Amino acid sequence: MADAPDTYNKIETLEQEDVYTKDGTLDYKNNPANKNTTGTWRACPYILGNECCERLAYYGMSTNLLLYFKYNLNQHSATASRNLSNWSGTCYITPLIGAFAADAYLGRYWTIAIFSVIYVFGMTLLTISASVTGLKPKCVSKEDCYATTTQVAVTYVALYLVALGTGGIKPCVSSYGADQFDDADEKERKHKSSFFNWFYFSINIGALIASSVLVWIQDNVGWGWGFGIPAVAMAIAVCSFFSGTRLYRNQKPGGSPLTRICQVIVASWKKRRVDLPADKSTLYEIRDNESAIVGSRKLDHTKKFSFLDKAAVQLESDHVKESVDPWQLCTVTQVEEFKAIIKLLPIWATGIIFSTVYGQMSNLFVLQGSYMDINLNSFQIPPAALSIFDTLSVIFWVPVYDQILVPVARKYTGNKSGLTQLQRMGTGLVISIFAMLAAGILEVVRLGIVKRNNYYDLQNMPMSIFWQVPQYFLIGCAEVFTFIGQLEFFYQQAPDSMRSLCSALSLTTVALGSYLSSLLVTIVTNISTKGGKPGWIPDNLNHGQLQNFFWLLAILSVLNFGVFLLISRWYTYKKPVGTISSKFKDNGTISTERLTNSEQ
Repeated sequence: MADAPDTYNKIETLEQEDVYTKDGTLDYKNNPANKNTTGTWRACPYILGNECCERLAYYGMSTNLLLYFKYNLNQHSATASRNLSNWSGTCYITPLIGAFAADAYLGRYWTIAIFSVIYVFGMTLLTISASVTGLKPKCVSKEDCYATTTQVAVTYVALYLVALGTGGIKPCVSSYGADQFDDADEKERKHKSSFFNWFYFSINIGALIASSVLVWIQDNVGWGWGFGIPAVAMAIAVCSFFSGTRLYRNQKPGGSPLTRICQVIVASWKKRRVDLPADKSTLYEIRDNESAIVGSRKLDHTKKFSFLDKAAVQLESDHVKESVDPWQLCTVTQVEEFKAIIKLLPIWATGIIFSTVYGQMSNLFVLQGSYMDINLNSFQIPPAALSIFDTLSVIFWVPVYDQILVPVARKYTGNKSGLTQLQRMGTGLVISIFAMLAAGILEVVRLGIVKRNNYYDLQNMPMSIFWQVPQYFLIGCAEVFTFIGQLEFFYQQAPDSMRSLCSALSLTTVALGSYLSSLLVTIVTNISTKGGKPGWIPDNLNHGQLQNFFWLLAILSVLNFGVFLLISRWYTYKKPVGTISSKFKDNGTISTERLTNSEQ
């Protein structure tokens, strides 16, 4: 290896050359990423193609899963709803595992690759469980099936393998796509916000196929084909991802973010009796323009949560040894990383109620639709297929938002993105309230027709299922504002080296929303069935009061929006400084890995 001064001169020359990215990204050979041959929109089609096929697989399997639980596994309506909510919730909790692996050790590329293989195994097993004699449930008719304990167990093993596989993909793929644009390049940075819009667009192209073609196949051809096609789609997703390997830009993993958080907590506790200096510039930070944390920029000191600043107070005892002990003394950037996570938590919490509302689309909306007129001439419409209107809504609103609303809003707000990320999310929260009101009003009208005409024992009462379109369309519109805004917000406001973890954190709102939905169903079922009453959500919805559940969600959504407004006024956006580090490890020592690769 060259002498240290010569090596540093070479690195300095590399970073000054406009041909290389300045955000610390590397190519597939671990060399500095070349702007002209890697990243930007040339790499994104492979990532977007991967996401489109993966979402086709996920929604193709999950959109109609409630009815598979109810009829093929012979489960009670409330039980099927709870089991679907619990599985869906798990699919959004496992991203914490994948995110930790990506940020700490594997990097986003290898995390996506490894967990995608697990996903394919799960989808293959699910297909086998629905098509191989002895493993698939025995059915006398379409809605009269019996499943043994073993058959149910195999189904759940397959589903939870899928949940584990998706845990490595969900938190990484959107961040990995955004990594393809250099934050230090003004021209590339402008495209990053658009990437999140088109990323969500690609999700819904996959969902469109799933909620139309695949739902019809499951209802009219069989579940073997209905699960088999999503399995093939997932295999295509893996191929699409690997096809772009030479074009990707990769951020190096920065070491365990949880370790760094724990170091701040321990160091600040040890110095809890130490007074903070009046001059905050005396707090510990390395002198270099780069952060001590791999893959991260320095962060400016902020006044909030000042008790954590004690972790960066320098004492004579901290400098006895040559290297600083991070359990005794932390850099300002490390402290600010932890503060950034704490500041995100209140915003994160307000996403839970929204996710509960969103979850009804594949849950109680489907149940509601199954009691309406599903005939269109001689064609029968699967109730779950109505989610196609949510997808069409997203496909409609994404380009409208990106090409029309953003330029118009930009003239009035002066913000390059039109609306701030928090304004965008808040708009979606308001729209979601109207979605629940639309669903509740529809159920009131539906039950009125049932009562007037004594349709209580009629499975499909004569009211077209297309009356559900407004509630699906409103949910789709709300998604474009809240979910895409949330994706961008958690990416941009996360510490650079914790972006996968923060993306996973945003996804857990969907998990907790599913769990909250399951909890609410359990609570209202226990309360509303007292005294022998059928309750709000009985097996026969014609005897129920489902609209009360929608009113409940509307009220919770209004309260949630009020809390969101208060938190938004309190929140301050992140202010990074300097350049992203690729030369230093967590303990502050020089890493020669990039230096060596640069000389190959």
